[in-house]
Amino acid sequence: MIVSRAWRGKRFAVLGLARSGAATVRALVAAGAQVTAWDSKAEARNAFSPSLRLRGEGRGEGDSATGDALGGQAPLPTLSPEGERAISLVDPLEIDLSGFAGVVVSPGVPLNTHPIAAKTRDAGVPVIGDIELFAQARGELPAHKVVGITGTNGKSTTTALIHHILETAGIPARLGGNIGLPILGQEPLPEGGVYVLELSSYQIDLTQSLDCEVAVLLNITPDHLDRYDGFDAYAASKARLFDMQSNGHAAIIGIADEASQGVAKRLARSGRAEDVTRIAPGGCMDQSRWPALQGPHNAQNALAAIAACAALGVDQARIDRGLESFPGLPHRMERVATKNGVLFVNDSKATNAESVAPALAAYPRIHWIAGGKAKTADLDACRPGFPHIVRAYTIGEATEMFADILKHDMPVERSGTLAEAVRAAAANAVAGEVVLLSPACASFDQFRDYEDRGDQFRAAVEALA
Repeated sequence: MIVSRAWRGKRFAVLGLARSGAATVRALVAAGAQVTAWDSKAEARNAFSPSLRLRGEGRGEGDSATGDALGGQAPLPTLSPEGERAISLVDPLEIDLSGFAGVVVSPGVPLNTHPIAAKTRDAGVPVIGDIELFAQARGELPAHKVVGITGTNGKSTTTALIHHILETAGIPARLGGNIGLPILGQEPLPEGGVYVLELSSYQIDLTQSLDCEVAVLLNITPDHLDRYDGFDAYAASKARLFDMQSNGHAAIIGIADEASQGVAKRLARSGRAEDVTRIAPGGCMDQSRWPALQGPHNAQNALAAIAACAALGVDQARIDRGLESFPGLPHRMERVATKNGVLFVNDSKATNAESVAPALAAYPRIHWIAGGKAKTADLDACRPGFPHIVRAYTIGEATEMFADILKHDMPVERSGTLAEAVRAAAANAVAGEVVLLSPACASFDQFRDYEDRGDQFRAAVEALA
């Protein structure tokens, strides 16, 4: 795991004990810090191994004597030489935080409404996240570089693509942040390695000193406005990734939207014009050799990844090999199979109309499977892609509503279930066409989550004759 000697003997509170919070507790205790840990959910608190002899909670029926706590990792050691326990399970709202080095909160904690914000402010204690702890530990790691990727859309694909290109090129790399395993829970890279971090606006808010050698902003469109005082504040959160950079470090910015253009202009005016690479996909771009990177949105993602890897010194030939072999992300325009010349694509992660629109733009003739637990009563964001749809197949709670919306623009079959939609689409599609699961809905009416829905789509495709 990644730790810092600077944490030894200091007191931290960790609020939120999901994967990143659990990894944070492990790293802090391994470094010799004293940790107060808390989660509002009893099951998360009970997930800690009783072998830690936690102060503040006894052993309950849900306790496990195994290492299943803390994300399936081994139990935390108790490191105090005096035998004192290194962790206590106490709500930081109920204790005096004076003298704490920091309160490490999960990105899911809404600081604009949660009382921990006022509590820490009154105590003069910084509120940070695990990415800030990683930034603090960097000086003790073997020489390395960091790529940070943010943006409203496309972060995960671009982050995974950069990581894949680096690994294909033989460069040691770690994937972390808002994707993959928590960064503090991973083993440090050898000298010359690259940490590739997907960073949400919430994670950037909790970070003060992450100086990325390469920082990437893909786009800024309205999102998460319940956590910010308007769109400008949300955009400013994204822009802070560049404010933490040193002069001379690469800033790669998509300029397809006005807010991102503003960030690029501000950086240039601040004297960093030579650091800025603007990404503006358009015109004719040959994506035919990149099977997992179809559609105009993936053109931007690919261009950003190309620029980031070039800034790290990867030559074009190795970048090309990475682009061509990139498998894509599960459940995000994932190519599942080709049967009788028909391509089956799993885009189960597209849970709203805005996220479906790029998939509909990516293929010329589509059999579209849509529906589930609807978030809105319209599909207006998908309308530009309607000319590409040969036939729609509606499923789940939204079966009738979506059929009524779509019936004036295309043939529609009310399939009801995903398995029936796959069978019907496979029967109707001809070679050269695509069967696309891109639901524009949440999954909870018929599935455990979007991943379960995607897995069942894959199973239904595999079951076809």
